[in-house]
Amino acid sequence: MTKNYPVANRGLPEDWRDGIFLGRIATAEGPTPIMIRDGSVFDMARVAPTVSALIAGTVRSGGERLGGMDVLETANLLSPVDLQCIKACGVTFAVSALERVIEERARGDHTLAAKIRGKIENVLGGSIGSTVPGSPEAEALKQALIGEDMWSQYLEVAIGPDAEVFTKCPVLASVGHEAVIGVRSDSGWNNPEPEVVVIAGPDGKAVGATLGNDVNLRDFEGRSALLLGKAKDNNASCSLGPFIRLFDEGFTMEDVRSADVAMTIAGEDGYVLEGHSTMREISRDPEDLLRQTMSEHQYPDGFALFCGTLFAPTQDRNEPGRGFTHKPDDVVTISSARLGTLVNRVATSAQAPAWTFGIGDLFTNLARRGLLPA
Repeated sequence: MTKNYPVANRGLPEDWRDGIFLGRIATAEGPTPIMIRDGSVFDMARVAPTVSALIAGTVRSGGERLGGMDVLETANLLSPVDLQCIKACGVTFAVSALERVIEERARGDHTLAAKIRGKIENVLGGSIGSTVPGSPEAEALKQALIGEDMWSQYLEVAIGPDAEVFTKCPVLASVGHEAVIGVRSDSGWNNPEPEVVVIAGPDGKAVGATLGNDVNLRDFEGRSALLLGKAKDNNASCSLGPFIRLFDEGFTMEDVRSADVAMTIAGEDGYVLEGHSTMREISRDPEDLLRQTMSEHQYPDGFALFCGTLFAPTQDRNEPGRGFTHKPDDVVTISSARLGTLVNRVATSAQAPAWTFGIGDLFTNLARRGLLPA
C-alpha cells in the first residue's frame, strides 16, 4: 500500500503536540504498547504490557524513550486496543435509521433501494431527526408510523428507549492504520462506516477516543437483522486508529460530542466518493451509549465503543439506482481534526491477512518477554 497520507506522523492530528496518545506497534519481540507525549515516542511495555492495563492504571508517564517522532516513520502500527472488548452502537443517527429501514424493506436487494427511500422520506418528512429517543414525542411518532405500516425494528432502536449495542469483533481481531480491511467475498452491497470510537476503562468511564471503520454489509443485514453477525464480524472487518487520544484539559468528551468526521473512498477505477458525518447530529449522547453498554454487563479489561455514523452512501457507482458498494483496492480515508487520519485498503475477508494472533498467543508472548507480573 503506497504511503501517501494527508497527515504527517502516521495519521496523528495536526495538534498532536498538545495531546497524549496511546498506540501499539509490532516489534521483533511482539506487540508493544507505546505512548506519544512531549514530541517523543515511549515503549510502555515495562510499565504495563497492554494498552488495556495502561488505561486501567491511568498511566500518563514513564516508559522507555524510543526516540522522536521519526520512530513512527517505519513502525508497523497495530490497532491501538488489545484486550478491550470491541462494542458498537447502530442506528444512532436519523439518516442511518432511514437507510437501515430501506435495507430491511428491500430485503438486501439494492435495485429496490431508491424507490423505497423516496416513499419513506415522503412519509417521515423531517420529524425523526429532532425526536429524542425514548421521549413521549418518540412514542407518538412510533404510533403514527405503525398506522402507516411503516414501523421497523430499526426505528425502534433509533427513537425507542433502548440503544442497539452489539459486539463488533473478538478481542485482538481489529486492524490498525494502513492495514487491509475486509468485506465478505459473497457480498454485493456494502460500505464503510466512519465513526468516532470512545475508549472506556473497566469502570465504564470514557478515557479517550479514536477513529474506526465499522465495515458493513448492507445486503446481509437487509435480508435479516439476524444476519447482523455475518454483516459485521468478518476477518479484518474492524479497523481502529491510528492512536487513542487520551482525555485531558485540552481534549474532553465535549470534543467528541462536536467532532466532525470526513471520509473519502478512492477506487482504482477512478471513482471517488466523499462523505461527512458530525457527532452534533447524533440522537443518543455518547455518555448514554456508554451507560447502556455497561447497564448489566462488566468489562474488566475495558472496552472500545463505536458510536455510530451519519454516513450512508447512496451515490451510484456503476449502474443507476445501484448505489455504492466497495471494489477491491478501494482506499478508505477517515479523518477528524482532533483524532487524526485512519487509512485502509479494501480486500475481501478471504484475501485479507488471516487473524492468527489470539489471546493465548499474546500471553505466551508476554510471558516469554518477562512482562507478566509474578
